[in-house]
Amino acid sequence: MDGGSATPPPPPPQPPRAQLNLPPTMPRDALALEAPTPPSDHVSRMINSAHSQSPSRAIYSDRFIPSRSGSNFAFFGIRSSPSPQSASCCCSSSSSSSASSPAAAAAAAPESKEEASSSTYNALLRAALFGPDTPERKESPVVGRNIFRYKTETKRSLHALSPFGFEDAGNVVSQSPVKAARKVPRSPYKVLDAPALQDDFYLNLVDWSSHNVLAVGLGNCVYLWNACSSKVTKLCDLGIDDSVCSVGWAQHSTHLAVGTSNGKLQVWDASRCRRVRTMEGHRLRVGALAWSSSLLSSGSRDKSILQRDIRTQDDFVSKLAGHKSEVCGLKWSYDNRELASGGNDNRLFVWNQHSTQPVLKYSEHTAAVKAIAWSPHLHGLLASGGGTADRCIRFWNTTTNSQLSCIDTGSQVCNLVWSKNVNELVSTHGYSQNQIIVWRYPTMSKLATLTGHTYRVLYLAISPDGQTIVTGAGDETLRFWNVFPSPKSQNTDSEIGSSFFGRTTIR
Repeated sequence: MDGGSATPPPPPPQPPRAQLNLPPTMPRDALALEAPTPPSDHVSRMINSAHSQSPSRAIYSDRFIPSRSGSNFAFFGIRSSPSPQSASCCCSSSSSSSASSPAAAAAAAPESKEEASSSTYNALLRAALFGPDTPERKESPVVGRNIFRYKTETKRSLHALSPFGFEDAGNVVSQSPVKAARKVPRSPYKVLDAPALQDDFYLNLVDWSSHNVLAVGLGNCVYLWNACSSKVTKLCDLGIDDSVCSVGWAQHSTHLAVGTSNGKLQVWDASRCRRVRTMEGHRLRVGALAWSSSLLSSGSRDKSILQRDIRTQDDFVSKLAGHKSEVCGLKWSYDNRELASGGNDNRLFVWNQHSTQPVLKYSEHTAAVKAIAWSPHLHGLLASGGGTADRCIRFWNTTTNSQLSCIDTGSQVCNLVWSKNVNELVSTHGYSQNQIIVWRYPTMSKLATLTGHTYRVLYLAISPDGQTIVTGAGDETLRFWNVFPSPKSQNTDSEIGSSFFGRTTIR
């Protein structure tokens, strides 16, 4: 090398500047970045206003995910069961709608082709999103409903959310509208004054015939009240030395049996107001009666039950022994094969047509058993009620000889009667609430609690149409209540119903 001057080193390479298309008169130094100034409070409130939460609106999620189970696609001209291509398009509709450039559309095209090639995946996806393609799932267009609904209107099972082929997938658990409870009038539609109606738990002084005539024992007389005409007829007068202890109508007949305090039993033809015969056999008062075709059963304070056939000349054909105290309740079953008896010995017995000893014995009650009712809906179903120390209604299956259930009513059970139109029963009570209760069987839920009597509701009878009951008490009144529906319609009033408003006397 010669002795000339050294060449200076080249300058360090500069980073390439961004090739910005700037006007010639605009300096690049004007593009220098400065620290951002904090926004004003007003701007901050505007920015954050979209994130403020109203305290009155529920927060469901941080994302809007529409529920298509309540969607109405037909209203917008969209098929409820889309093709595989349309299903994938619907799934990506939220993203594709925001991408308006041709590049975004081109990017989405390969994905649509890939999903379209998999028919299995599309079928599962379509079933998971829209449900199976069945006629039950198709909905008719309803104007005013949104295509997407945030809160679904139907409940779906967990399997319906799974795309893995459960047989019940997609089935909608529809909730049928709850049937409104039947309304039972809380007031009687008619009240009859019944002077001298005795306040005696062991007597049965009221009965309603199949011909719509009510028989009532008042003192030493029997009166008939025609429910169709409201006409009152005096049937008989036993005299000052005797009194009426029980009355009972024969089935589908105008014959009325009258039990007396002298232990006698009279049979009257009510259509002619004529006594047919007088039968003896009891030593003490006859407080319970029950008919089975031409067979008449009578229960007495002498602890016995006499079976009488009114076609024969004998006073009785057999004597049933078993109770240790007064017989106060008697009821034949609807098929006339079994007789239930209740007594002041707290016992409930069941007899057959030929037995002189009880075939079934129940001793669970802890008080006198006067209230007895056979179910007209189920063979062998028997209900019984106990007195003040018991207060329970018990249900028995006489076919299997078993107790089905027991419910404490809170009051002395005086009477029971079953509706023949619906599976319900009514009970009347004494100490201490004097109420009338309508029950739904077998749940024993209370449909109504009726009050009005000021004494024990000792007497109960049901109308021949099965809709109306009459109750009697020591307050010397008879009250008529519409409690049961008719066989055809649960809103039809009784044929003897509200045309007889008011209060009158039965004699």
